[in-house]
Amino acid sequence: MGSPAVATPVENAEPPKSFLERFIGVFISPGETFADIARKPDFIAPLLVGMVGAIAVTETMLAKIGMERIIRSSIEHSSRASSMTPEQMDQAVSQGARIGGIFAHVAGVIGVPIFLVIIAALGLLFVNAIFGGQINFGKSLAVACYANLPGVLGGIMAIALIFFGDPEHYNPQSPVPASLGFFLSPDTSKPLMVFANALDIFSFWFMILLGIGFSEASGKKVKALTIFLCFFGLRALLLCAQMGLALVQ
Repeated sequence: MGSPAVATPVENAEPPKSFLERFIGVFISPGETFADIARKPDFIAPLLVGMVGAIAVTETMLAKIGMERIIRSSIEHSSRASSMTPEQMDQAVSQGARIGGIFAHVAGVIGVPIFLVIIAALGLLFVNAIFGGQINFGKSLAVACYANLPGVLGGIMAIALIFFGDPEHYNPQSPVPASLGFFLSPDTSKPLMVFANALDIFSFWFMILLGIGFSEASGKKVKALTIFLCFFGLRALLLCAQMGLALVQ
């Protein structure tokens, strides 16, 4: 009588994709890519790519456009411009450029990691606390960092427009033709401009990828559309607050 067959673990399990494969996959096959990320999460490489992209855009903007020009344009199109003398305008521009330059340098370095940590924490809250999933923060941060990668395309477009576009009409809130705000006049009312800037292709792309990513991370216990609507709802609330502030300024 032969010996019974002994079950052995699968030794030829599919290895995780490389970062380059995941980078490309986020654009062409996000479902499969985020499923792979959920099996073997990592966030260092996509986080660094996002940070390098943000720093490149910020430093290029400061070098080619200049913070003084951005501040001057902002003041000239504000309600207080009509009540300022040329001397007061120059003083306000000088002070604003000095503070704004420091803030821009710092934000270019730490802005992306802080933003993605917040997004990861929100995703963790949605999946675990609200919908009863079981993912850890490392997996949540990996989803956020990879979902942010299409922003690299926006960064490349922004740098190209900084070099070849009209510096007098540079809009740091909508630097590329991916939102309605890019096409509006600087004299547009502030609440409308805030709303138009929010209608951004890359923001919606980011939220869609977050939905796919967190759905895969939860083992599809939570639908991608559900997660997307959670982030969309928060974005809508933030937009209402921004428009309200712009209305009273």
